[in-house]
Amino acid sequence: MTHTTRLPSLLQISLVLGTFLCLASSFTISFGLPVQLALFSGWFLVITLGLYLGHAYDELEKAASKGIHDGMSAILILLSVGVLTGTWVSGGVVPSIIYFGLNSISPLLFLPTTVLICSITALATGTSWGAAGTAGIAMMGIGQGMGIPAPVIAGAVLSGVYFGDKLSPLSDSVILASSMSGVKVPSHIKRMLPISVTSYLITIVLFGMTGLQYGQSIDLNQIDQITQALDSHFHISWVSLIPPVIVITLLARNKPAFPVISFGAFLGSVWAFVFQGQDPILSLRSAWILTSPDTGISMLDQLLSSGGMYNMLGSLAVIIFGLGFGGLLDKVGIISAIAQRMEKKIKSETSLTGFTIVTAFMGNLLGSAMYVSLILTPRLLAKTYDRMKADRHLLSRNSEFGGTLTSGMVPWSDNGIFMAGILGVSTIEYLPYMWLSYSCIVVAILVSYLSPRNGQAEEVSNSDFVENNNQLETEV
Repeated sequence: MTHTTRLPSLLQISLVLGTFLCLASSFTISFGLPVQLALFSGWFLVITLGLYLGHAYDELEKAASKGIHDGMSAILILLSVGVLTGTWVSGGVVPSIIYFGLNSISPLLFLPTTVLICSITALATGTSWGAAGTAGIAMMGIGQGMGIPAPVIAGAVLSGVYFGDKLSPLSDSVILASSMSGVKVPSHIKRMLPISVTSYLITIVLFGMTGLQYGQSIDLNQIDQITQALDSHFHISWVSLIPPVIVITLLARNKPAFPVISFGAFLGSVWAFVFQGQDPILSLRSAWILTSPDTGISMLDQLLSSGGMYNMLGSLAVIIFGLGFGGLLDKVGIISAIAQRMEKKIKSETSLTGFTIVTAFMGNLLGSAMYVSLILTPRLLAKTYDRMKADRHLLSRNSEFGGTLTSGMVPWSDNGIFMAGILGVSTIEYLPYMWLSYSCIVVAILVSYLSPRNGQAEEVSNSDFVENNNQLETEV
């Protein structure tokens, strides 16, 4: 049985999305309710609209399930990172890194060093989440031990992990953006390099200048208190650095992330039993939830009790609801309808770049997941780029900048929830310091404005876009 369906009108879209955004913001900001409830309610808003537009309920449910299935790798990595952070704290890995870092990193160079270490970790492993859950947590501990505000450190961590993740051939976001755009991974990375490196240098300079401001007022007594607390509660040793070396080496050799990170978590449990003298059952329990070490320093206690799979369950619910919500938006045609209306304003390569970045950001804002953004944006705009005779590498680059780099900016997105939870800093607090993301977007738009092709791109008629959208719906 076939169903006659329609695209939603602008009024219908405004009512549904306006209601959802009001729910998301009011739940989290005004009432202190979890954003998961807003996403759960959002499903029924879109389903109601879908039924009104002629879609069968079974089709809508399958669309939500497909959206969740498309992001299953993110769910698996999320859980494995939670287990890894728990066992690495229990096994003395994270405490040892913090201890050695406090004794070796110059306070004046701490922030740019954080960007560098986190970018190298993400580049080698291909996962921003894994890098944030390992090097990021360690740098948060070191920085707060030096008295640097947590939101600033979180901004440096995010700048580093997103830079490395965006340029790693092992990254799932890189593979997704390039494959959905129809280009090869090496050429995709190569075309991103000039803008990414330029933005990276700008970011390093900005954090270097900021580090000079905080470096002059570092309390060395506080650093001594933290190192003494770590030394008294954990067996600090260079042997504790072996698990990170093994995990980074395996990921750098292009081994799949989920089993490698899980193996690293197992090593953490072994280290807890062998080197920290913990009971075997207690060392395994740290994979699920951590017990605060009670060092007498509240910041350190909070940091060393934030790991374990249990602490990832809230983020897991966000990802599941967000991916399903994105699948429903795709099926009902809300994002397609918005893109159709916005496309009329595309007149040049600059407007095309800006439009793509905005569309990708909307995927994060409305779909609540980076995967939704990186899947929908190239699919929606591929034929637009072809008709305007724009290089598909421009599509993959802009989708990556708009999708990957803005994913941590949305408090109810998968990245926003994960990064806030793992780093212990709310999205709103670290948002002003995501300097790599801002500089990349600005530089990308500036480069497109200065491009010789700017202003020479062929316009796309509305009928062309409707044809593109109809074909997309047929493929879905």
